[in-house]
Amino acid sequence: MDEPLPLLISIPHGGLEVPDCVKDRVALTEADILEDADAFTREIYDFGERVHTVLRADIARAIVDLNRDTTQLGADHPDGVIKSVTCYNKPVYRPGCFPDRDLIDKLIRDYHKPFHDKIRLALQNDEIAMGLDCHSMAAQGPPTAKDRGRRRPMINIGNVMGRSCSMDHANELAGCFRDIMDLSETDVKINEPFSGGFITRSYATAETPWIQIEISRAIYLRPPWFDQTTLAVSHQRLSELNCLMWQVIQRFWSRIAGC
Repeated sequence: MDEPLPLLISIPHGGLEVPDCVKDRVALTEADILEDADAFTREIYDFGERVHTVLRADIARAIVDLNRDTTQLGADHPDGVIKSVTCYNKPVYRPGCFPDRDLIDKLIRDYHKPFHDKIRLALQNDEIAMGLDCHSMAAQGPPTAKDRGRRRPMINIGNVMGRSCSMDHANELAGCFRDIMDLSETDVKINEPFSGGFITRSYATAETPWIQIEISRAIYLRPPWFDQTTLAVSHQRLSELNCLMWQVIQRFWSRIAGC
């Protein structure tokens, strides 16, 4: 087996779990939770032992958002770490059932803190040379987004406007996506609509740059691959995307590492 690539793969929004401690409070259906999640990204981005570290979350994004700062709480942050509404403006909790401070602290302690502890621990290993924070995005901006109603690209690469990794690296990754997935210039955007969230912004350093990757759900969460009624997805399509994504990452790393 080849040596694993020196990459940390973070997949914070792929989970669908609703903890027992809030289950009776939650107003969302299974479809609502999946709609708000980066559904099936664990299957798409999990490269197993081919990379140094893969961190996957089980918690639903609608319940605890691991890509938010823990200070993003309260009425001023409906899309914060503990959400009051989904990105489609659906109330997360039944009336009068939003978690109190003790329950919020428990959710953060049980789900947010352990995920970030794992990131920090992994980054202590000098073998990790880059982090990739891996997501999916709605095909068009949802109601709460700044780009609401607008069509999004197939691929969005975020490097915090050049602050979390070099523009050369971001452009190289964009080129790999275009080549491997046969996409046009307009299908692959850098920092549009997302430039990088809390994870990318918090952990990027000169020694360990980070890139946020977003793929459009139009690539897999629509017919013929997805049934909106049963919420069943084509596992063959997910496997195809995992293979394509791996080809992109392999080519990207070989180019920037000079292999």
